[in-house]
Amino acid sequence: MSKIFISGLVNIEVTCSINNFPIEYCPIEYNFHGVNVGVAGVGYNIAKAMTALGDEVDIATIIGNDLMGKTIVSEFESCGINTSLMEKKLEKTCTSNILYDRDGKRKIYCDLKDIQETEYDFSKIDFDKYDIIIACNINYNRQLLKTLKASGKTIATDVHVLNDINDEYNREFMETANILFLSDEGIQGNPQEFIRQIENTYHNDIIVLGQGSKGALMYVKKEDKFYDEPAKKVEKIVNTVGAGDSLFSCFISSYAKGMTPIEALDKAQAFAAYKIGFDGAANGFKAM
Repeated sequence: MSKIFISGLVNIEVTCSINNFPIEYCPIEYNFHGVNVGVAGVGYNIAKAMTALGDEVDIATIIGNDLMGKTIVSEFESCGINTSLMEKKLEKTCTSNILYDRDGKRKIYCDLKDIQETEYDFSKIDFDKYDIIIACNINYNRQLLKTLKASGKTIATDVHVLNDINDEYNREFMETANILFLSDEGIQGNPQEFIRQIENTYHNDIIVLGQGSKGALMYVKKEDKFYDEPAKKVEKIVNTVGAGDSLFSCFISSYAKGMTPIEALDKAQAFAAYKIGFDGAANGFKAM
């Protein structure tokens, strides 16, 4: 069993199925069993996925001192995830609203409240006991990056949609990460060239580019080699939200257990393919 430290966003998520984009206006529409509410956010998605995969996880996050915050604590406890590192510093808990159609296309409205101006106290945490540190790209983790930069610990992060390797918001995260994930959604041009530019600038050990139905492209610095891993067969697609978090979670979990990068990516592709058969970013995780 690997011991993983995660620091990232946890929020309340509302998902709503629609027929298609664009949405035609009408004052009301009855959508029985099509609107659901649950706990989500990148930090929670990763923590829940890695718990299902058999890892021991601790998660540092900031939630609201409100009803939604209490709901999050209750959900974590029901999943057997440690809640001792949660800080209730926000007046209101972060929320998101996700519209998705039958083809898996989605539109996300994310309300971070005032979390981007709120700091987390990392001084109480003993990082030596963790095998891998996952630092999600939320503002309060910038202090975490400074704390860990010279520690020698393996640090993993996912910067999600990136269209510029010099992106100011994500620069610190890319500079610090040993394992870097991102999506191809913002990339124009050749994906291999884009990844090569990232490695030349930030010198990451492993870079994985999620490509949705096309699979994933991975660069491993030690071998100076690209791997083009096709997507696994999908039984059904219900909602693609959280697929990238699933890919990331299973890869890190498998890599921490001693798998090679290509073995870890192959397993992660299967994990993500199963997950998108379920609604909600934090549903559809199973041990593999």
